[in-house]
Amino acid sequence: MSKPLNSATLNSIVARVTDRIAARSRDSRSAYLARLEAASATPRREKLGCANLAHAFAACSATDKEGLRGGVKPSIGIVTAFNDMLSAHQPYERYPAVIKEVVRQAGGVAQVAGGVPAMCDGVTQGYEGMELSLFSRDVIALATGVALSHATFDGALCLGICDKIVPGLMIGALSFGHLPTIFVPAGPMPSGLSNADKAKARQLYAQGKVGREELLEAESQSYHAPGTCTFYGTANTNQMLMEIMGLHLPGASFVNPNTPLREALTEEAARRIVAMTQPGGGAPIGRIVDERAMVNGIVGLLATGGSTNHTLHIPAIAAAAGIQLNWEDFSDLSAAVPLLARVYPNGSADVNRFHAAGGMPFVIGQLLDAGLLHADVATVWGDGGLEAYRAMPEVSDGGALSWRAQPTEQSGDPSVVATVAAPFAAEGGLRVLTGNLGRGVIKVSAVKAEHRVVEAPARVFDSQEGVQAAFRAGELDRDVIVVVRYQGPGANGMPELHKLTPPLGVLQDKGFKVALVTDGRMSGASGKVPAAIHVTPEVKGGGPLGRVRDGDVLRLDAEAGTLDALVDAAEWDSRGAPPPASEDAGHGCGRELFGLFRNAVSGAESGASVFGLLGR
Repeated sequence: MSKPLNSATLNSIVARVTDRIAARSRDSRSAYLARLEAASATPRREKLGCANLAHAFAACSATDKEGLRGGVKPSIGIVTAFNDMLSAHQPYERYPAVIKEVVRQAGGVAQVAGGVPAMCDGVTQGYEGMELSLFSRDVIALATGVALSHATFDGALCLGICDKIVPGLMIGALSFGHLPTIFVPAGPMPSGLSNADKAKARQLYAQGKVGREELLEAESQSYHAPGTCTFYGTANTNQMLMEIMGLHLPGASFVNPNTPLREALTEEAARRIVAMTQPGGGAPIGRIVDERAMVNGIVGLLATGGSTNHTLHIPAIAAAAGIQLNWEDFSDLSAAVPLLARVYPNGSADVNRFHAAGGMPFVIGQLLDAGLLHADVATVWGDGGLEAYRAMPEVSDGGALSWRAQPTEQSGDPSVVATVAAPFAAEGGLRVLTGNLGRGVIKVSAVKAEHRVVEAPARVFDSQEGVQAAFRAGELDRDVIVVVRYQGPGANGMPELHKLTPPLGVLQDKGFKVALVTDGRMSGASGKVPAAIHVTPEVKGGGPLGRVRDGDVLRLDAEAGTLDALVDAAEWDSRGAPPPASEDAGHGCGRELFGLFRNAVSGAESGASVFGLLGR
């Protein structure tokens, strides 16, 4: 019998869930590690033929060419998601040149191995392009695989931040799990118009009380500079995940772009990846991402009230490492993990205030001291496990990078970052719902207690445009549970329905009991209206959500974890799903290119991926 992965001081629920995942994944993880070992046993550049090797360094400088020709200097592949339309990724334009020079000084050679697409969900939100968004994650994984397939690299640096980009890079990098790999962030933009004032402007626009010009001005003051959006949505949850899983340098997630500290951290990541290529220099990514690291990631998601999109992404990432997760793992851990962060939409603060209050180093320290994280994990920072991630980076006037230990008694702003002893909530921010409508997830960290149980008649739609039209016509001014069906991955790619947040928020503010139930997704920025999302099986696959009719009384109970139609059982069982209102959702804006994906995608609980369980 194998030794359990947990340690003596670990919380019993965290230990039990970790061991359950390890047992469930025993065969698939073993097969993955066997492939990793086989790849590690084969030297990389040494196996290339002369013509292959000459192609690999043909465009290099004489110095770099000599380093690669001799097979002695480590070769680092840069996989970049740079584009200058996506604000979070615009800073990456300068990174390759900086990295190449620092790697050269450290005794290696760096090359851009390839680029991956990086779409902005903020641009495509509410439009046809959003139906490509989730599938872009798997395209990014494929592009990462293409970039690293040249078999000339000893290590990799992944440059990516936003919603589908980091999960896609992770999935692709894990297929080359024998390579040491570091993720290099670029940080959030400085604070602009507050997220609360932005949300208010959106609701006023939805009510027709301000015009397009006023709304555009508010949005422009909010999204105003290079860097990630400052709310705690999927992009910033990605950064939390990379740090708590040990794939960033300690404290690197939320340092603003184009600052001395950001530059110093990028340069240190370049030096560190060279060191990791040396014998005993560090673990490859396939070893770092084990069952313990995945559980640490889920704990971080719950403790910070992160994006619901990660109930899709984390299982898909785990599968790429041969690890099998399900929503019960999230649910069981949520009962043990307290909510330690109040960052918009779970509060008024943005990620810059979160970081200034102690951010990830403080949260990690609190969770470690409470036995809620595995401390004895491999990280890109080397020996010491996750304990090294308690410290906050800083840079001196002379440019020297160092790390400062964080206080343990209280954060710099207890209204934004709490302690385990006095959390914002005793349980995590995500819950699983189960009932005769299927299984779904709900983000409760931003939903007030009085809104967490809604029992009301249903109004059924096949698109978010239909919901918005009904809202404008005043048809939803009542207690209502809005059902939006045919939004699953197999139907139309599972777009986010973020544009429903303002009108539903208006209805809730009027005093109505309001909720959303859908087999689609909501943005990580969505919050105050209870939303049962990712409902699976999806309607296109015969899911019971398709049986709901206008006027059926539904009950969403986030406290009890139930999601039911209160319909006579015989009547319920006699129903099927009517066809979608539109049969032409697969054309236009590139959607016809993804028909193969829609027909091959897995269900939401297993990650809504076209890859299936990669580790099996």
